[in-house]
Amino acid sequence: MNAPSSSYRSGFACFVGRPNAGKSTLTNALVGTKVAITSDRPQTTRHTVRGIVHRPDAQLVLVDTPGLHKPRTLLGERLNDLVRSTWAEVDVIGFCLPADQKLGPGDKFIAKELAGIKKTPKVAIVTKTDLVDSKRLAEQLIAVQQLGAELGIEWAEIIPVSAVGDKQVELAGELISKLLPEGMPLYPDGDLTDEPEQIMVAELIREAALEGVRDELPHSLAVVVEEMLPREGRPADRPLLDIHANVYIERQSQKAIVIGAKGARLKHVGTTARKHIEALLGTPVFLDLHVKVAKDWQRDPKQLRKLGF
Repeated sequence: MNAPSSSYRSGFACFVGRPNAGKSTLTNALVGTKVAITSDRPQTTRHTVRGIVHRPDAQLVLVDTPGLHKPRTLLGERLNDLVRSTWAEVDVIGFCLPADQKLGPGDKFIAKELAGIKKTPKVAIVTKTDLVDSKRLAEQLIAVQQLGAELGIEWAEIIPVSAVGDKQVELAGELISKLLPEGMPLYPDGDLTDEPEQIMVAELIREAALEGVRDELPHSLAVVVEEMLPREGRPADRPLLDIHANVYIERQSQKAIVIGAKGARLKHVGTTARKHIEALLGTPVFLDLHVKVAKDWQRDPKQLRKLGF
């Protein structure tokens, strides 16, 4: 690795915003690979996923937090605490606001919290610009500017982006990087995330399980990878990784939804997840999935600990 020039910058940034504001999609677009799971269901992200963006002039480490929301369960409260503790530790905060939705109470709730964090530079990122025309986009940019003025937040930048259409993603990376402190790289060249593989595998399984299920399920689904072991006795050129994972739901009635008629749904989940896991780990995988009931786990401190929250 070449010695970084004296103006090289490195540090941490996090994207905040209400659930489904495009934070994970933007993280993936900036890193250039799938490190955060995305879903059109709110409340998808539960772990702080760090994506690492390597630039000639900077290393930007993205910390992806769950969407901040008014909590209804113990899980919700823990997720909010996780968000606030992350904000306190980063160098830049990017506030994601979707272009296709008027600013609502959820955005104002988060903006008020941000206004209380004085020293950290804040960037407003208007996401999903591919879904609106230029007039609507201009209105949203003005609304975001006004929201900052009302609460005494001085935006370091206001950046419209479309992660899906790859519009201004590079610019967003550049502008955020300029706000980082000067310093050496924090991670080796080529690293894209520091998330333990087991957690990323669990997230990919959960993403596949969330696809197409009815609305009552997203919050009730947790995945724990029990073990990941290379299959013994395989030739060196034909390795196989055995992954045993449990999909937890809260009620017996949800089990049938996840498994599907004659197990078809669970089989589809396994096939989809396996492809993504093999792409992530670069090795063939045998995936063994079981669906288990952990009654009302979102409200039970003991179960939450067991499931990694």
